[in-house]
Amino acid sequence: MITLIRNAEIYAPAELGSQQLLVAGNRIAAIASDISLQGEAVQVLDASGCLLVPGFVDSLAHIIGGGGEGGFGTRTSELNPADAMRAGVTTLVGVLGTDAITRTLTNLLAKAAALNEAGLSCYCYTGSYQIPARTLFADALEDLVLIDKFIGVGEVAIADHRSSQPTVQELARLASQARVGGMLAGKAGVVSVHVGSAPAGLTLLHQVAATTDIPLAQFYPTHINRNPALLAQGFAFAKAGGCIDFTTSTTAQDLAQGEVQCALALQQALAAGVPLSQITFSSDANASLPEFDSDNNFISLGEGRIASLFEEVVAAIQLGVPIATALSVITENPARVLKLPQKGRLKVGGDADLVLLDRDSLQIRAVMAQGKWLYSDGTLPIVGAKVGPVVAQSL
Repeated sequence: MITLIRNAEIYAPAELGSQQLLVAGNRIAAIASDISLQGEAVQVLDASGCLLVPGFVDSLAHIIGGGGEGGFGTRTSELNPADAMRAGVTTLVGVLGTDAITRTLTNLLAKAAALNEAGLSCYCYTGSYQIPARTLFADALEDLVLIDKFIGVGEVAIADHRSSQPTVQELARLASQARVGGMLAGKAGVVSVHVGSAPAGLTLLHQVAATTDIPLAQFYPTHINRNPALLAQGFAFAKAGGCIDFTTSTTAQDLAQGEVQCALALQQALAAGVPLSQITFSSDANASLPEFDSDNNFISLGEGRIASLFEEVVAAIQLGVPIATALSVITENPARVLKLPQKGRLKVGGDADLVLLDRDSLQIRAVMAQGKWLYSDGTLPIVGAKVGPVVAQSL
């Protein structure tokens, strides 16, 4: 397919102004002020009134569901690919959660393959919440080297009553496997770290960095907006060279218990001098979001939403964060951390993953992944979208 998009204001995510963008096959072929191309094979789209931005990168999604902290009846649902498409997410990373017994790495890889068949780009982490890490081969090193879709390890839980209470030595050994596996396979090899609400916070990661040659940047801690104390630790971690991730699936109960809304966390981080390049958002889509009492007894459970990823970006923009800045945390920043150079930016030669937004409302109007329209809200003359009023196709 050849598609020429005209009259959109482009954020790559840096602001480029009004440009034309040409898609040929699954790649971006040109970005210029004027592109002359005609023919029956060319789909020309007038995107007046739209912002054209990169497809969103979600670095943590429970694509096969998660949890079940309240028993089998509270196991959460699998991710519907249509939900990702409507949310503008074109690239995502699937993980196991608290339950690595009834949810398995083979299930995870199969679901990732299904999402890829639907038109998305889906990768996975090997390993699990607990240490010793669940793997398919002998260890995480072999999984990273031998299995294409594994690009890191995690999410490993620390500072949480549900974790395996890993030691410095255990976490250092896992991080070393991830680091070498990433080197040998040309992958990110990051260790995604679930950080709970215990006061220890990120202490274990600093201890590993202080007692070994493994840098803080090897770790990719998430849920850093869980409470103000952890947020402050996260700011220090990022200033010391690590990357921190804020979770967008915040519930009313979370806010009541002190969680900091993602948009506010971003605003506070920038005001505190945290480098923008060290901040990302992830949705925690389809995760179990349990509520516990003061004695850590289960009370209730919610479910993460992939749509929350862009909702929090919009909320940040409404707080006064510049559009390009807010977009960076769900586009180029996670793509860089995950070493996915073809993702997260609109650039010549990059993957044709893009989202058209209404300039005024910032509502998602259309989504393309790898050169194919996956979603249209029906307000633009787009033909062939898998989801939306143009083609009512069930996925």
